Amino acid sequence: MPHPNHEHRRLLLKFLLSSPLLSFTGCTTPQEKEAIAEEIVYSLGSASDAINVFDFERMAKEKLPVAHYGYLATGVNDDLTLQANRDAMAKVKLRMRRLVAPGEPDMSVELFGKKYPTPLIICPVGSQRAFHPDGEIAVARAAKVRNHLQALSTVSTTSIEEVTKERGAPVVYQLYALNNWKATQEMIRRAEDAGSEVMAFTVDLAAGTGNRETLERFTRIDTRQCSNCHTSNRFARKPMVPPIEGIEFEQKLTWQYVDQLKAFTKMKLVIKGIETSEDAQLCLSHGADGIWVSNHGGRASETGRGTLEALPEIVATVKGKVPVIIDGGFRRGTDIFKALALGANAVGIGRPYIWGLSCFGQEGVEAVLRILSEELKMTMQQAGTSKLDEIDSRFVI
Repeated sequence: MPHPNHEHRRLLLKFLLSSPLLSFTGCTTPQEKEAIAEEIVYSLGSASDAINVFDFERMAKEKLPVAHYGYLATGVNDDLTLQANRDAMAKVKLRMRRLVAPGEPDMSVELFGKKYPTPLIICPVGSQRAFHPDGEIAVARAAKVRNHLQALSTVSTTSIEEVTKERGAPVVYQLYALNNWKATQEMIRRAEDAGSEVMAFTVDLAAGTGNRETLERFTRIDTRQCSNCHTSNRFARKPMVPPIEGIEFEQKLTWQYVDQLKAFTKMKLVIKGIETSEDAQLCLSHGADGIWVSNHGGRASETGRGTLEALPEIVATVKGKVPVIIDGGFRRGTDIFKALALGANAVGIGRPYIWGLSCFGQEGVEAVLRILSEELKMTMQQAGTSKLDEIDSRFVI
């Protein structure tokens, strides 16, 4: 939280922001309003005080240990792809219809044989206890309350058995292949035994990560003693990774590995990290049950290309044969609407719900999911769409 001496300034700014004085044209610039918002947001008393998901980002930046925030905020190299995900949203314009009021829109979607109230998916994010003591448990409880499909990371800080119990339903298991096939098989079996019916095989880090410069810079200015958590064994606090000496992520993967996974598991197999039509076609050729368009939130390779820009060529290749999921920079209900209009079946979020988790635990995650769902609902009403399958390319430029 800010220094106590700033309290009176925050109260004044809060009053001014709600005052009609600021409604006059030219009274303040957008930059000044943003500065005011930066001051006010840290005084949020509860998750329900947030106006949008960015409020949680500002508070998380103030609240989290600096290196933990750096891990959350980083892209790779110059963070161009991280920014490209957001820029791609602004490049797509909406075409809203008028006097076509659908009333209460039906936002429900069927994915992998199950029905959910919205197309919003909780993406896998590792090490969630670095952001809140309840970590993945708080997220699972929020997912249960709002009935969202949740994906759990291989490097979660809570086991899939515990998360599934708290979620009260199967979760998607996100797989990083290990350099030990038996260890990878063990993780897959645990996911199956816990009831998971879908596995998301992440392929965008198969050649290793790019240079996460932002994380490195934040880490260098963190003065805490971190050796209790960060030991020489990078998987020591990751209960899903078998405790085998020399275990690491496999970085010599080919499409034959997809065949190997298909032959081994009974779960539906979704390939996560696809950005081109060529790879989408290979997914279909190798029997993928779903395609997840993702660039790892700009944390994999520095392509400079947003996932929303990659989506149309993938949708054109898939032609509805399997579900297409997308993530990467989605922060508004209008962003979600754009992805649906360009052919996505569902949209995943990562950083936004972690911001909420960092600030308020389960309450914060629920609030992020609620805000985005309400924004999507409003956009559908403005467009005159009564259900998801009415959202198509007619609504975007």
